[in-house]
Amino acid sequence: MTDVVFHEIAFLLLGAAAVGLLGAALRQPVIVSFIAVGIAAAAFFDSSVETREQIRFLAELGVSLLLFLVGLKLDWRLVRTLGPVALATGLGQVVFTAGIGYFIGLALGLGWLTSLYVAIALTFSSTIIVVKLLSDKRELETLHGRIALGFLIVQDIVVVIAMVILSTIGIGVVEERNGLTSLLTILASLAGVVLLLVVFVRYLADPLMARLARTPELLVIASIGWAATAAAIGETIGLGKELGGLAAGVSIGSTPYRDMVSARLSALRDFLLLFFFLSIGATLDLSTLGQDFTRAIVFSLFVLIGNPFIVILIMAWMGYRARTGFLAGLTVAQISEFSLIFMAMGLSLGHVSQSAVGLVTLVGLVTIALSVYMITYSQQLYAWSRPLLPPFDFGSWRERVAENEEGKPAVDVIIFGLGRFGSQLLRRLDDSGYHVLGIDMDPQAIRRFAREGYQVRYGDVTEQEFWAELPLTQARWVVLSVPYGTILLTETDPRSGLLTAIRAHRFGGRVAITARDDQEARRLKEGGGVDLVLYPFDEAATSAAKQITDLDEELSSPKEAAKT
Repeated sequence: MTDVVFHEIAFLLLGAAAVGLLGAALRQPVIVSFIAVGIAAAAFFDSSVETREQIRFLAELGVSLLLFLVGLKLDWRLVRTLGPVALATGLGQVVFTAGIGYFIGLALGLGWLTSLYVAIALTFSSTIIVVKLLSDKRELETLHGRIALGFLIVQDIVVVIAMVILSTIGIGVVEERNGLTSLLTILASLAGVVLLLVVFVRYLADPLMARLARTPELLVIASIGWAATAAAIGETIGLGKELGGLAAGVSIGSTPYRDMVSARLSALRDFLLLFFFLSIGATLDLSTLGQDFTRAIVFSLFVLIGNPFIVILIMAWMGYRARTGFLAGLTVAQISEFSLIFMAMGLSLGHVSQSAVGLVTLVGLVTIALSVYMITYSQQLYAWSRPLLPPFDFGSWRERVAENEEGKPAVDVIIFGLGRFGSQLLRRLDDSGYHVLGIDMDPQAIRRFAREGYQVRYGDVTEQEFWAELPLTQARWVVLSVPYGTILLTETDPRSGLLTAIRAHRFGGRVAITARDDQEARRLKEGGGVDLVLYPFDEAATSAAKQITDLDEELSSPKEAAKT
């Protein structure tokens, strides 16, 4: 039976890769491809009970890891920095979508509880998809990109609140206990978790993560173990795996190592979420698709048109141009993987039926597929819609202020590697008036430079996901100053990793890389993408030789003068 499970999952993975390749050619995110594979697998293949159990287990682990990474990235500071526009736009879009969506559900014949669930599910937009698309277009650090990121984080916070409320309401349904007892139990559990989080973040998070960060592989294993353990504890005390994983992420989200953990776990997250989307697609009742199709089209049009419209209105009212509101509004023209997770939680609690989950899944397929093209070709869409937008240009006073602030360069040079050469380069450039960001994998070096007042981050040049967090549109130089050593077979060459990331993110500045000799410099330049090769050893030797000769001349000059 083990062989059967292995074979069936192997074929599913191969099928997912094939459909994903087709989806990539159509510029579709993997979520759409994976759900399609799940639907096809359920329709044409009869998998064993053991295989379905394994898929369910991996799906639960994937959801826990996803929420762990969300908690890791839950940056309240960004919302506070962006100010009223992120909060007003995020909450306004949530209230608008949930309120109108609820009445649309009732009008389409859904029950009040199902309408409420569907309406709330429609409020969540996919942060993963939006960040990926904006990053590919190099718009993540534009004004509309930063505003979109801000209200997406507000949505993530709403997700957290919605799941807490769902757990509070649903625990009594699942365990069939007295409602008041259930409510007191869940509130006590929440209070205990909050207290433990405060203590952990205050006293244990930084020293523990600093110790683990000395061995990056151990940091990854410990993070996965912590996410899974917290999810299991959350399930045990009645909060659910989802909130347990979320709390685990929040507990280390304040440490300087969160970006590194997030970058290293992103590939594993995508792999495990494959099984979640497979399970969602496999549970769709194909016989009800005809009835759900009409409802799905209505809800999809509502999300595709209504969500951007409310964002335009709110941002225009707050003093932003219609163009900025239009481009930011396109980012909420889809629902997210959280919508499916939210509906799956409702199904497990007995609040909604399988057909409701299928309805939201169909809405997800339609809105995600179309919004990808809407965001990708946002400038063309704006040009076509421009004649309709003048009524929404109430003023642009706030945007002028934001553009002036945005014009100030935050980072001129990004240096990877703060060893002997990199650290001195950081200091010299900082003394010359450059804004420098230093990145290293040594937590002790990061803490030392942070105490000295330098802008530094913990990260790895070979982690491609980490590059999405960097201010590449502002930087004029990227310098690789990683110490030389033996490259193990299981590790990525830092130089090839940097050049790959530079090409992938279409960095428009210049690149400098250190080399030991001319032969190595020629090899680096042959690959392209390198503007300057630095010779730290040669330059250090030249400087040392000059100091020796200068000192020798100074010492010998009095002797020569005495002889004459």
